[in-house]
Amino acid sequence: MSFRTTGSTGSTTASSVGYVEDVSPGRGALPPRAWYASSDARSLSLNGDWSFRLSPTADAEDDSFAAEGYDAGGWARVAVPGHWVLQGDGAFGAPIYTNHLYPFPVDPPRVPSENPTGDHLRYFDLPGDWSSDGGAVIDGGAVLRFDGVESCARVWLNGTDIGEFKGSRLPHEFAVGHLLKPAGNVLAVRVHQWSAGSYLEDQDQWWMPGIFRDVTLLHRPAGSALDFFVHASYDHVGGIGTLRVDSDVDGRVLVPALDIDVATGEAVTVPVEPWTAETPKLYDGELVTEGERVPLRIGFRTVALEDGLLKVNGKAILFKGVNRHEWHPVKGRSLDLETMREDVLLMKRHNLNAVRTSHYPPHPAFLDLCDEYGLWVIDECDLETHGFTEQNWRDNPVDDDRWTPALLDRAARMVERDKNHPSVVIWSLGNEAGTGRGLTAMAEWIHGRDDSRLVHYEGDWDCRDTDVYSRMYADHAETERIGKRLDGGTHKRRQLPYILCEYGHAMGNGPGGIADYQRIFEAHERIQGGFIWEWIDHGVTHPELGYAYGGDFGEELHDSNFVCDGLVFPDRTPSPGLIEFKKVIEPVRIDGDGSAGTVRVRNAFDFTDLSSLAFEWAYQVDGKTIEAGALSVPALLPGESAEVKLPQPPAGGPAGEALWTVRALLAEDTAWGRKDHQVAWAQLPVVERLLPTVTPGGGPTASERLIYLGPASFDVRTGALKTIGGIDVTGPRLDVWRATTDNDEGAWNGNTCYSRLWRELGLHRVQHRLDGVELGADALTVRTRVAPAAREVGLRTTYRWTADDSRLKLTVTVDPEGDWTVPLPRLGIRFGLSSADAVTWYGGGPGEGYPDTKSASMVSRYHSTVDELQTPYVRPQENGVRPDVRWAELGGLRIDGDPEFGFAARRWTTEQLDAAAHLTDLQAGDTVWVNLDHGQMGIGSQSCGPGPLPQYHLLAGPTEFSFVFSEIG
Repeated sequence: MSFRTTGSTGSTTASSVGYVEDVSPGRGALPPRAWYASSDARSLSLNGDWSFRLSPTADAEDDSFAAEGYDAGGWARVAVPGHWVLQGDGAFGAPIYTNHLYPFPVDPPRVPSENPTGDHLRYFDLPGDWSSDGGAVIDGGAVLRFDGVESCARVWLNGTDIGEFKGSRLPHEFAVGHLLKPAGNVLAVRVHQWSAGSYLEDQDQWWMPGIFRDVTLLHRPAGSALDFFVHASYDHVGGIGTLRVDSDVDGRVLVPALDIDVATGEAVTVPVEPWTAETPKLYDGELVTEGERVPLRIGFRTVALEDGLLKVNGKAILFKGVNRHEWHPVKGRSLDLETMREDVLLMKRHNLNAVRTSHYPPHPAFLDLCDEYGLWVIDECDLETHGFTEQNWRDNPVDDDRWTPALLDRAARMVERDKNHPSVVIWSLGNEAGTGRGLTAMAEWIHGRDDSRLVHYEGDWDCRDTDVYSRMYADHAETERIGKRLDGGTHKRRQLPYILCEYGHAMGNGPGGIADYQRIFEAHERIQGGFIWEWIDHGVTHPELGYAYGGDFGEELHDSNFVCDGLVFPDRTPSPGLIEFKKVIEPVRIDGDGSAGTVRVRNAFDFTDLSSLAFEWAYQVDGKTIEAGALSVPALLPGESAEVKLPQPPAGGPAGEALWTVRALLAEDTAWGRKDHQVAWAQLPVVERLLPTVTPGGGPTASERLIYLGPASFDVRTGALKTIGGIDVTGPRLDVWRATTDNDEGAWNGNTCYSRLWRELGLHRVQHRLDGVELGADALTVRTRVAPAAREVGLRTTYRWTADDSRLKLTVTVDPEGDWTVPLPRLGIRFGLSSADAVTWYGGGPGEGYPDTKSASMVSRYHSTVDELQTPYVRPQENGVRPDVRWAELGGLRIDGDPEFGFAARRWTTEQLDAAAHLTDLQAGDTVWVNLDHGQMGIGSQSCGPGPLPQYHLLAGPTEFSFVFSEIG
């Protein structure tokens, strides 16, 4: 069989490395084609341990290592797939993290002479049934496939130079059948960290060279399939699908479940069930050519731009999505199938329905999983030139005709590889690459090659080349204006759907405000959802630091922990942000009037009714379930709602705060979740909580050193609480500081950096002045002023203590003085306990929640330990507050709040938390520090996005709040 080769700007000599700085995509590779696994044509994985030699420059060693008989006995070993900088315990260099700056001088297409170059050798024999008696490969030929190599590779097989390529996250194949031997084959690959291709791969991620995806040898028998395109559309009016498979090699298409047996190129129309992200129906079929049988997994669906909306199967869809980089904390971008499956299952179990493959095509097996389990996919090309912003986009490759062949090559390799996936509904040209003629050429090629999908590119605000109006991090107000079609722009743009391809920057504690975004999305038809940035923290497992981030490897330039901005932690544990997002986007909306005993259920799915869900109710008093049962809800169609009557509350039950909890659960096991997996929930108040009261039983008395009041003792000089019963207490006193979050530290789009404002004002170092200790007839009153040095603003703070025989009440009154122009980080009290571990509370949980991140907080009784209360953000920061707490118990104390309070307990101070760079910096002390917050500033998304909305600002104003303390037992 014969193969064509793609464009080349000329050949290179065996000793030349000029190809490294050549703007062309390479030479010798076969044309791109669909990625598939054959039913019967053989394949041989070349993954495993390879011999490896690292050189400091591209030309430090000649290419004699590629010759047969070369002795590499003294070489090191590396795993393929893998990045060499993550192997060898530092002997092979280190990762580099930058957000957008190129870590080398910008002089396209030139790269540094210091260019780490890894020579790889793999020796292999062919399986016995591959070769004939004469030693030649059985009929046909063979293809050598590389699924991903960063950033430039040159390849030899058995001493013959077969070509070189760029395009790190894209497949490249070479015809090698004529070079193979039954035994003793030598595959040599030279990989350069830097190349001209690096200028096109300036994504926000670690720079990590290596052969990081599979290397496979594919037997290509005579008459085997080359490339094919599965066209499977769906007519939602007639309920019929039309299938046509175009193939380079003639054959037949078989789909037994549909009684289809047709020739390639021939269309057939039959009744089918459609494919959607909610109902991912796939039909198993085969493409049968003379020499090969290729399995097909066919999903019938039609993507169209109609009425200014992106519609699938005639219905406008709402993306509830996430941006996903490939990441593993040990293996980097080398992911195995089970890790990919874990990602997809986590997404489905947290109500996500879409993925943007930021900012490159993923391993193709991930798209197989999206087809199987059901996720809408924006498939993004391996293209970003973000670093050219530093020079106002001068010399940007996407507007330089010399680079256009490379751009078209990348577009073609993405589209051809992934075109048969029903999950892919949008092609994306790339990310943050400015604008230019090269992008226009890519869009025109894609539109011409595949008119069954839309084209996306966020940087094209005029929508000259794109089919959707896409934005990053537009704030709530602008997003709402766009939804109302008040945003202006070109006529074409005003007629297109709008998505936020990035929003809700999930860096550290956050993102905040996503519930407010979702309300806007659902209120305006034009807004078709968005994609949280991003899926996973890119922390690198480190023996001393736990997880390393930018700067931890001594990088000259880096962007610190900006690479840790995911909804799951590096080990794929869901963060509070993912739990919040699940609640915000839940596909069933439940609300109503608990006191009237009615609940309203609305189906927020795009395609499916509610027959797959079971509903249940629970009647709870003070966090304890009194009765529970099933709730009969109709199988509502998408968009439908119904009022459902709840049962009568149980008669004669205990008094206390009462509420209904209504849940929607999977009625049966599914491919991605077990029966009773919770999909949606709501709580409806019935009876309000009774606030704690203490009737003073007598006034304070004093000795030489102590003041006594009820069960408590205080320092006679300062009025500071010392004990409650037999429990030693340090403090409490007013606390206005929090260990700043990544969002507090942000100053996106010129917005105010709250951390800077707070530190300039001195809120991290306030001083407490004692103004008086007064022993009254029924109360101990301690008057203070809390203020930062060098500033005239302050907080007049009065602590008023009253008690009966067993309970102690603290009422805190705060009166601001001066001109407070900035919101407070927090307002509450902090105290220390000498011993505490087990924690029980009644209030919000089970995880943390802040004013704009507590949609997922369910009121109940919870049990934990102090250590389990902590949220392990890769960079330590404010975390772990349980919101809306009515009472909490720890260290032998019970604390009741008036009103509800935010509760946190830690084995280190806020100041120690604030100073820590990694979790390993936090060392448990002898005291457990407890925060009881009357309020905190919202979280927002200002690490890259808008800050907290005004309603979540904690403004300094006259305030009063109370706590009742009592010893347990």
